Amino acid sequence: MGFSMKEYEVESAPDRLLADLKHGLAQPQKSIPPKWFYDEVGSKLFEEITRLPEYYPTEAERGILLNSADDIVARTSPNTLVELGAGISDKTTALIDAMHRLNGQLPWYVPFDISADAILDGSARLQGQYEGINIHGIAGDFDHHLGEIGGEGRRMIALLGGTIGNYPPAERRFLLETVAGTMKAGDSFLLGTDLVKDPARLVAAYDDSAGVTAEFNRNVIQVIATTLDLPLSTDDFEHKAVWNAVEEWIEIYLVARRALRFDVDGMDVSIAEGEHILTEISAKFTMDRLRSNLAEAGLALVDSWTDGDFTVSLSTRAELAG
Repeated sequence: MGFSMKEYEVESAPDRLLADLKHGLAQPQKSIPPKWFYDEVGSKLFEEITRLPEYYPTEAERGILLNSADDIVARTSPNTLVELGAGISDKTTALIDAMHRLNGQLPWYVPFDISADAILDGSARLQGQYEGINIHGIAGDFDHHLGEIGGEGRRMIALLGGTIGNYPPAERRFLLETVAGTMKAGDSFLLGTDLVKDPARLVAAYDDSAGVTAEFNRNVIQVIATTLDLPLSTDDFEHKAVWNAVEEWIEIYLVARRALRFDVDGMDVSIAEGEHILTEISAKFTMDRLRSNLAEAGLALVDSWTDGDFTVSLSTRAELAG
């Protein structure tokens, strides 16, 4: 019983940010990866976003898990819960409780996150709530260390929060294929996805009337300016969220309020007034697209649970099904 953690070596935050920024700002459509939203300020702002009346996904998913956890767990009878992008592990208690009820003992819990601090914080909270729970944290990144997730017995691998929607189609397929490649007989994959709905409602969820999402989006400029000592200010940009009806995803941009020019490690960067920098996409799904995305990655849909706004789906590795 207890806690352990494996930390895989990753580039330092400044080096990773520098590489991402040089790559993203060199593209015809300039971009900044959304993973850089989540410094201490950004994480607090996102927590505030999840409580806004316009932002439905967090509570929708939480409600599905609370109402359907016993059914979800009963479908594959796991005794280990692996959570990808676990953060502070605030949605896992419904699944842990259901596994406890089904198996008569607490499951192994394997939180996987790039932030060792988030794993430590989340694990301490769970250890305070569940006496004797076994936790094995993995601090690493999806691009390199998913093959190291490990875990005992029958594993349920969970990727919640609609995180999969932040990946463009090719990267999404690669991530799902990587997850499928780690799965063995008896394992299952639990995925949270937001559903296609009224575009006005979708845009409102990412451009709230209180301006919290705008502050969250612009905060990435503060992260860049502070980390890399660049002459940028959040006042240089405004927030914009639009619905791309062709791709069926939300696009979030920073729009330059004035012309900017600066150096990024020897790369001259010019941003025109009014130029859009893409900071995030959030793909929305139909059940047909979800089933197709899973199948293309070698995963077979077992069942799904929805409230009409959000879906939690359970799948297994197709070649091992049956």
